[in-house]
Amino acid sequence: MKTAAVITFPGSNCDRDMFVALEKTFQKIYKLWHKDTNLPKDVDFIAIPGGFSYGDYLRSGSIAANSPLMLEVKKFADNGGYVLGVCNGFQILTEAGMLPGVLLRNKNLKFISKKVTLEIVNNNSKFTNNYNKKYIDIPIAHHDGNYFCDSDTLKTLEDNQQIAFKYTENLNGSCKNIAGIFNKNKNILGMMPHPERSIDELVGGTDGLPLFQSLSNKYFI
Repeated sequence: MKTAAVITFPGSNCDRDMFVALEKTFQKIYKLWHKDTNLPKDVDFIAIPGGFSYGDYLRSGSIAANSPLMLEVKKFADNGGYVLGVCNGFQILTEAGMLPGVLLRNKNLKFISKKVTLEIVNNNSKFTNNYNKKYIDIPIAHHDGNYFCDSDTLKTLEDNQQIAFKYTENLNGSCKNIAGIFNKNKNILGMMPHPERSIDELVGGTDGLPLFQSLSNKYFI
């Protein structure tokens, strides 16, 4: 059985969207609360959804990164488990030290909500290997999506093929147009665009669906 879990924090608002997306490709999905102290033993994949955890007080994702369940998520990832953080989830992963860099305020200091075109930089991963095209259209909705890292970190990301997605039009000021990155082992993906909002033609397209298919169909064999 292919099993996933979605973590909800106070202020998460995309957890239901993520759950619906996972229902298309996973056979069993757990809903987890941030104060839980244990992960179900049969979980194969964990999703950290978007939203405004703790109202984005301090820095976006910084409080959520210290929630009890995140300690278990770190252990899960350290043992090779697959973790996806979308939007606020990406911010949480950087604040937790699970991904390098930081998400800053958008360059125009405004919230951006629109569909954007992404370049798939690395489709040789368990998150992206079901994509058969170079460019996809995925919605974004963020105020603090400006990815930044120092030059040494950027070189490491490029050398290790850790850049997953880039914007074709850099609306938020992200370093090198970066929209999503992997950790070194490529079992953690953080991305600002929302693939869970692009899984049905009736609501704007299906370019997000191959990401979830990649995980369920290719990894768990």
